[in-house]
Amino acid sequence: MNRITRHPVLPIAGSRSVEFTFDGETLSAPEGEMLSSALIANGVHVFSHHHKDHSPQGIFCANGQCAQCTVLVDGVPLKACVTPLKKGMKLATVKGLPVLPEPDRGCAAGEVQVKSYDAVIVGGGPAGLAAAVELGRAGASVLLIDDKHRLGGKLVLQTHKFFGSVADCHAGTRGIDIARQLEAELAQYPNIEIWLNSFAAAVFSDNKIGVDRGGVYCLVEPRALLIAAGAREKFLAFPGNTLPGVYGAGAFQTLINRDLVRPCRKLFIVGGGNVGLIAGYHALQAGIEVAGLIEALPQVGGYKVHADKLRRLGVPVYTSHTIVRASGGGHVESVTIAEVDANFKPVPGTFKTLKVDTLLVAVGLDRCAELLTQARRFRMNVYAAGDSEEIAEASAAMFSGKITGRDMARNLGLVKENAPREWKYMLEVLKSRPGKTYPKRTPLANTGVFPVFHCRQEIPCNPCVSACPKNSIKLGTEAITSLPFLDGECIGCGRCVSLCPGLAITLVDYRADAARPLVTMAYEIDRNVLKAGQTVTVTDEEGKELGQAEITKVLDLKTPGSTVLVTVAPQAQAAKLVAGIKLREADRPVPSADQITAETPDETVICRCERVTLGEIRAAIRSGIRDLNQLKAATRVSMGACGGKTCLTQIMAIYRAEGVPFSDVTPNTQRPLLMEMPLGRFCNCQAGGAEPGVTHGDF
Repeated sequence: MNRITRHPVLPIAGSRSVEFTFDGETLSAPEGEMLSSALIANGVHVFSHHHKDHSPQGIFCANGQCAQCTVLVDGVPLKACVTPLKKGMKLATVKGLPVLPEPDRGCAAGEVQVKSYDAVIVGGGPAGLAAAVELGRAGASVLLIDDKHRLGGKLVLQTHKFFGSVADCHAGTRGIDIARQLEAELAQYPNIEIWLNSFAAAVFSDNKIGVDRGGVYCLVEPRALLIAAGAREKFLAFPGNTLPGVYGAGAFQTLINRDLVRPCRKLFIVGGGNVGLIAGYHALQAGIEVAGLIEALPQVGGYKVHADKLRRLGVPVYTSHTIVRASGGGHVESVTIAEVDANFKPVPGTFKTLKVDTLLVAVGLDRCAELLTQARRFRMNVYAAGDSEEIAEASAAMFSGKITGRDMARNLGLVKENAPREWKYMLEVLKSRPGKTYPKRTPLANTGVFPVFHCRQEIPCNPCVSACPKNSIKLGTEAITSLPFLDGECIGCGRCVSLCPGLAITLVDYRADAARPLVTMAYEIDRNVLKAGQTVTVTDEEGKELGQAEITKVLDLKTPGSTVLVTVAPQAQAAKLVAGIKLREADRPVPSADQITAETPDETVICRCERVTLGEIRAAIRSGIRDLNQLKAATRVSMGACGGKTCLTQIMAIYRAEGVPFSDVTPNTQRPLLMEMPLGRFCNCQAGGAEPGVTHGDF
């Protein structure tokens, strides 16, 4: 079983398992777990074989956005990542086109109920939750709709502490705990109604929203609508990009942090933004080896402290590199990477291969804004917040939701003032890209006790200021992005060390022995690895080895979510530079003779659903096709179950590469329904003539 049984942050709780079958083999997993997680926990990674070329298909997004995880469930094709397990289910691999069961002709239509609210919020992630709290506080009748079984969105996948402002967006608190706090705030307002396991299928011209509530269709009519549906993973074009074992970052985090399933043993990551850097750290916490991370730019796009956390633990970060291909039979077995030139083309002679069993693609996000587009077309009173409005960090999404919730309440006449200007200023700060990186700052003193700040990049973050009981930590300016420094007495309590989201503060203590200073640092990997008396390799902030040091103390509160503090006795001259402990030596890539041309090969798959290749799309564009609807008719691109959610960004990139301006391309016609639904659902048909099993009280 590929279950995570030990984790430094997440509690491990047992749950009742039930039996089910897959291709006739009896397996077991916790009841209610998503089928995709249940299968992967049992070692099943191939869910189907495509009817076009029999290629193996596996999970990619784990968010219901694509359809790569489709399996037959009691004879019906369903997405495994959004279908909960029930006892006795009979699952089977989809081989080619599935044979659908005969429809039940004895269907009786049921009532479709309509309910009105002041505000309807689509999406129960950080933005939606924060907006709901503001609206609830203002006295609005609110309906919050989310397609998951619990609230929190991506917060429930985040085991790291958040950056930003302590006062404004829970900085210094782990995402999983922020989700619980926001959910507890919602519970204070009886005027907030919550529908889980529900999705908004469409917005209609009469300003009603069609909602599938756990298999029952209904209509809701809001005075104001907020779309806070988040974002989806971007796809990437390279040979082998659809092999089972190629995951989006969100899917990977869903498996390891939500469902405690370990999908692999050795991972490689494409993308040096915060999503990829954080996912790599989460993998290490789950006991997964990270063979490396690549970024096409000369430097990582995410926070430097996130990259440094990986480097200190022995994970190589390759900048100015690209993915060349993923290789394997029915699953990823290796990846080939290469350096890139100034035009981001692979440099001949730099190809190298690493043996891994999983490739994580973290190359950015696309907004989930289809409902927003529909609502604007029908001139609804609609708002957007979080990633549906603009891709940013979760701390910014929370603040965005807070501001939007206040503005909606003002629009509804429930409060007198819109969100204050200082809120909007803070939002812009939280959304800002990493700023200037400064040279290392090494304290001059060799006496007493003091913190050393290993954060050198301007990012919005202030938990260390709030943590100090003596108010001795200050920021360089009033801006939350300025760097911290010590201005006053340090008593050596270590609170700033334990609360720092970047694990970028150490405590250097000369008090006991000036010739043998002690260094205390935060540690969030396996709690059972480090012990007092053990000798370890210590590193500076960027992973450079500084020699050996003895561990003198390990302070572990042994409570879920707490940070372990490890004290070491390094060589005196290295004490102020020590920032981490190296766990392992990095794998050395093997030089590869695989010399793919600078141009991505024609056989690269762009449309996952219909297996349409780059070569087919290039040929169509070169033939003069400038209308995405015509391209769809000619190649079947974006005609599959996802409706273009995963491929349209890539298609537009191909047009750009072919020298076609975006202004010359006619957009595709958006599907009226954003999620697949049986037609009978729209009138709540019940098989066998039975009345729908729902009453007015259920709504």
